[in-house]
Parts: sequence; structure tokens; C-alpha cells
Amino acid sequence: MKLLRFVAAALPALLIASPAAAYWEFGHETFARIAYANVTPRTRVAIDRLLAQTPMLETPTCPATTIEGASVWADCVKPLKGPDGKSRFGYAYTWHFQDVDVCAPFTLADACKDGNCVSAQITRDVAILKDKRSSAKDRAQALVFLIHFVGDLHQPLHAGEKHDKGGNDVAAAYGTYSPRRFNLHSVWDGTLAERAITSGPSLVRRYPAAQRRRIAAGTVTDWSRESWQVAHDVVYTSALKGDPCAPSPAKVTLDEATIERIVPVARLEVKRGGLRLAKLLDAALG
Repeated sequence: MKLLRFVAAALPALLIASPAAAYWEFGHETFARIAYANVTPRTRVAIDRLLAQTPMLETPTCPATTIEGASVWADCVKPLKGPDGKSRFGYAYTWHFQDVDVCAPFTLADACKDGNCVSAQITRDVAILKDKRSSAKDRAQALVFLIHFVGDLHQPLHAGEKHDKGGNDVAAAYGTYSPRRFNLHSVWDGTLAERAITSGPSLVRRYPAAQRRRIAAGTVTDWSRESWQVAHDVVYTSALKGDPCAPSPAKVTLDEATIERIVPVARLEVKRGGLRLAKLLDAALG
């Protein structure tokens, strides 16, 4: 029943799915809660103080004063327009993903040209948060972007794709569930993420220090490469029955056996994203 309620609530977002719509609310909120549970007390205080400044962003329909609200703010503000009728945050559209071909050698050179990709923006946001000369408004916005973008990076179809808009062009069935316009991207954003997060013990908890260090090791580029590899090895390989670089059919079907195999991978991606976000927040604010 929980899954059905979740799907029903998220269906409007699904029907307008785009390469920049990573994870439905439940996924992003879980990333943020994991991070909040694993930062230092000093960092938590700094987060709360900055989130209290987010009304400066003048987005009252997209409140970000809580860690959960902050996690979805970057998606919530996409449709907002200014007095001139133009998009207020249209400049950030490409910041949610990076189109790196899973069937070519890994490189961020083209995908991150001029800094317009998710990994470059994560690095930028951390730098703004570290810079005490940055205004309170700039730091508050950098925080809510960072919380969201680290989640985006760990949705594999935001780190690797096959010239198919991150799987949005690939119609998909999730078991027997196959509404109109459901696609591979939607599966990893919503139904699969929901099942992964709710399978087994809660992911939202304080992890042992050694586990936090192991999972959060590396750089943003390392994490980009890893998520890109997951897109190749798991997302497309499972959808295309073993050959990730084969031409995509009109529609793919993830049967129950396939779903059971990939749920642990989706679950690990959420855990990785949460603990890596905690690492970045500690580095920037602790």
C-alpha cells in the first residue's frame, strides 16, 4: 500500500519526467536524513543556522528550512518564474546531471564544459560554503543545491546514459506496473528507489566511523565514475538483458527476478550518497 500511495502522489512529476528530475521526494529526503545523522554536531548546528536563512531565497512555495525541504528545493523551484515571466532558475537546469556515454571511455570533459554539470556544481557549492566572505544568501543557496545535487549524482542515470536523455526515452515496465510514459529513468527515480530504501533495516542511522570513511573515500570525480559504471553495469545491462550497448528496444521490462537483483545496488547508491554528502558538509561547515 505504501508503494501505491507513493506512486500516486508522485505520478504528476513522472508524467513530466526530464533528465533533470532525479529521485522523487522520498529518495532525496532519505539522502539528506542519512547525511544529517552522520555529520558532526558542530556541522549540524551550522546546517540548521543556514537553513534558517533560506527564506532569503524568496521561494515561499518551496520552503527549505528543514533538511527534508532543502533536499527537494532544487527540483521544487524549477517552474518558478520572475515578474518578467522568465524562469528564475532556468540557468541551473543542466546542473542536475552529466551526460557521459556509458559505451565510451569515461570523461567529464565534454559533459562538464564550463562547469554546467552536477559534479562541477557540487565542487562549486562546497567552495562557496567554505568561503566565509560569501553572503548568507549565497551560502544558504549553495547548501540547498549541494544537498540535492549529491543525491542527483548517485542516481546512476544522471551520471551515465546512452544518448537517451538519461533513460527518459526508453519506455519501461516495472514488473507488471507500466503506466503510460513510464520509462527507465522513472523506474530508478521512484519505484525502484522506494523499494530499495524500504527493504531491510532503515538506511537512516549513524554508521560506524570506519564504514563512513570507507564509503565516503575518494573525490567527486571518483564518485562520478562509480555512478557512471553502475549505469553501465547494472541499469543498462539489466534492462537490455546483458548487453548494455545494444540498441534499446521500444520498451524494456524489468521482471521481478531482475528487480530483486538490482534492489541492493539501488540501496547502496542511496547509502553512498548520504554518507558522501555528510563528508562534504563536514568539510565545508564543520
